[in-house]
Formats: sequence, structure tokens, C-alpha cells
Amino acid sequence: MDKACQISITNGPGAPHILTLKQRVVLLLLKTLYEQSNRMMSGTLVTFSLLSGVDVSYKTVERLYSDPDVEIALANLHRLMIERRGIARTDATGDGTGYALSITQHYSTTVERQREKAKENQPGGAGTDKPGKAAASGKKVKRWVYSFRLLDLRTRLYVATGSSLRSERAAYEAALRWLDRMGVVVNSIRLDRYYSFPKEAARFKGAKVYLIPRKDTASHIPIVPEWLQAMLGFVDTPMEYLQQYFLREHSEAGFSADKRILGWAIAQRRDDRIGTAETCQSAWHNLLNLYGPDYPLLAGPGTR
Repeated sequence: MDKACQISITNGPGAPHILTLKQRVVLLLLKTLYEQSNRMMSGTLVTFSLLSGVDVSYKTVERLYSDPDVEIALANLHRLMIERRGIARTDATGDGTGYALSITQHYSTTVERQREKAKENQPGGAGTDKPGKAAASGKKVKRWVYSFRLLDLRTRLYVATGSSLRSERAAYEAALRWLDRMGVVVNSIRLDRYYSFPKEAARFKGAKVYLIPRKDTASHIPIVPEWLQAMLGFVDTPMEYLQQYFLREHSEAGFSADKRILGWAIAQRRDDRIGTAETCQSAWHNLLNLYGPDYPLLAGPGTR
């Protein structure tokens, strides 16, 4: 944590922070773990203020979500954890989920009922993803925070994450941008049928791609080598191929464990703060798995 918080900070106008950067990051992570509201967390800190002499209000806790220094420190923490486990190349699996913005919503139940329509916040009419007026103004109703995470199968750490208020697809694009910034090379990738088009396979040059083809894949779509190799494996060695593909279950298990520990809702409303809240959830997953074992990988189709 100390190394993640070693950044150069130039103080601007306004009152200086009463907490150090390390204290702010730790406070935000603890709030995520305890699933406390801002007021409850500030009330809890009253006990510790008797020892430390530092008094923190609920507004201070709330502002941590939009603190750029905290965002940088969380990104540094993610990179340091990836480096500590030596993840320069990854055999990955990717999946998306949604976090409710209201306690009356439950994502997995909605997915079972609405299928792929649940992977995008539905508009009341045509519009953009902005808070406020709902169907009457034709703007999208924010019901879910979509999260997409790429999981390293050897370490069970998230190598890249992305979030969006618009759709799971947008969260997927954000996760791939983060993966590019991390510089981690993909050896193999497993994605669900929502991402099984040839253009998705083309993103992972030289990697083994495990996909289940969709029925509506048009014959005129340009075929790329990665996608063609995946389909050949699917036809020639179906059992070995499906064994590799269904390692995707580790992504689903990771989301399930995260939600049981950290909750299935995000109690933020501002767009910038929602992204930070989601980042804290993935940070806790990596922290809890940082000192875990190296899990063995199955041999791919056609290997001995």
C-alpha cells in the first residue's frame, strides 16, 4: 500500500486534506468491505478518532470516490499486485455482470428473465446515459453498473477490469483498454457467446480463442485466423475444446464470491464515483487472492 501511494501531489486551492493519501485509500477500501453507508462509516470512525485525534465527516468519506489521487493509487495498487504474481502473459477468462443501483433490483434474476436485454440499460426512448429524467425525457434509466473483468486462470487475479453505466459491451471495451495499458500479453481467452463474432477474436492476435459460435453469424463476415482456429478446434476436438471453454466458470465463481463478500449493489449515484466504487470491489478480490496458490492449467486441444 505504501508503494502504491508514492505519487507526486501538487496541492491546489482549497483546504488541505486532513487524511494522508494512504489513509484515504485504506478508508475507502474498508468502507467497501464493511458495506457501510457514508454516514455509518463516519460514525464508526468516531471511535478511532478518540485514539488518532482525526475527525472525519461523512462528506469526507463521500468525496473519496471522486478524489483523483485515490484513483491513481488504486490503479498503482492493481499494477503492483499483477507484478507481484508475475503476470506478464495470461491465460484468461472474461465475463460481465451488473451491480444494482437500487436495493429493489437483482441482476441475476433480471438476466434470467430478460436475457441479453439485461446487458444494457434500456432507454425510455432514444437518449444518452445520463442521470436524472427517465422515460419522460427519453433518456436511459440507470438501473445497473455493468462490470467486465478479465481473470487470470493461474492466479485467479483480475488482470483488467472495466465498468460502464451504458452496457456490458462498453464495460468490455473499457477492460480491453485497461489490458492494453497494463501491457499483459494474452496467451488464451475464453468469452461467452455475446462476444463470439470474428471481430472479437481478431482483437487477440496470436492468442488461442475459445468461443461458442452464434447462430446468427453471417457467412459474409470476414473470417480471421484466430476465429477460424477456434472453430476448427470446436469441430475436431470438441471435448477438449469445451473443457477449455468452460473454464469461464471461474469468472462466474469470482463474481459470485465478490458479491457475497462485498454486496451486489453499489450505493453511489454520480458517474465518476460509481467507477471508483466498482474499482474498489475488484481491488478487494485481488487482495484476497494475492497470496493464493498457482492453479494448474488444462492442456489445450491438440497438445500432449
